[in-house]
Amino acid sequence: MLHIVHAPAFIALIILIVICGIAVIAIGIMAGGELCRPAQRSVGSPPADLPVETFTLQSPPNETSELVVSGWLIRGEPGMGVVLLLHGLRNDRRQMLDRVRFLVRAGYSVMLIDLPAHGESSGEYITFGYREAEGVEAAMRNLVESFPHEKIAVIGVSLGAASLVLSKASPAPSAVVLESMYPTIEEAIARRLQKRLGPLGSLLTPLFLWQLPIRLSVTADRLRPITNLAALHSPVLIMSGSEDLHPTVAETQCLFESANPPKELWIVEGAAHINLHAHNPKEYEARVSAFLQKYLRDGG
Repeated sequence: MLHIVHAPAFIALIILIVICGIAVIAIGIMAGGELCRPAQRSVGSPPADLPVETFTLQSPPNETSELVVSGWLIRGEPGMGVVLLLHGLRNDRRQMLDRVRFLVRAGYSVMLIDLPAHGESSGEYITFGYREAEGVEAAMRNLVESFPHEKIAVIGVSLGAASLVLSKASPAPSAVVLESMYPTIEEAIARRLQKRLGPLGSLLTPLFLWQLPIRLSVTADRLRPITNLAALHSPVLIMSGSEDLHPTVAETQCLFESANPPKELWIVEGAAHINLHAHNPKEYEARVSAFLQKYLRDGG
């Protein structure tokens, strides 16, 4: 027996499908806008317990606009090396202050910056490492000019780690620490959409990736740190938490396999996508200090 679908019911069904489709697109666009929203704020006065110099750097202008990068510098003992610190997504230079203190105690000079579109640095959008890499390049150029006889190391957290790997910093740092870095933009966005919108949020990932060229003038294939790792010719220490979901342990191991030797891997037991230094300060400082000493001070 044939079932006849009445025209009004069929039209109503089509209208409902269209409305649902429009709603999904609208949610995807709004979520994309929220993920790209800048995280700029005043960072306040420098810590009173550190001999901080405040500075601003300007990157060379590109097709869009010139970047102004703000940061702090602490000068250590000559010949000990200098460490550039790069914070994570939606944070600013203050996220790295505990790392600053143990590095300064060890005698290193330390520079910490606000990545573009974060803290007091300029930038219209968060670009998941694309324009943030320009801020890293500006900082590295300044360090090479200001400390011509010092070896340079970089410690990057999450977005900071990706920004370093995506940058064209030259010469290559003498040592690199990459914490909780996403392998590709696809995986990073899927996890963040899922966190914000629930289990089905990751289904909007293709819609967000479609927006990238429109919003940020970049395509997803240029936001793949795991691909760029092959071009990083620096000793590298890669770390993430055993309970981290972005990146997972498996993704972190893939990053480690993609990196050039010499390289080290530390999976921090019990840690999620959090501040790994705060999770286990004693072991963090021991591992990072040994790694930096090997390549900045022991001629490694």
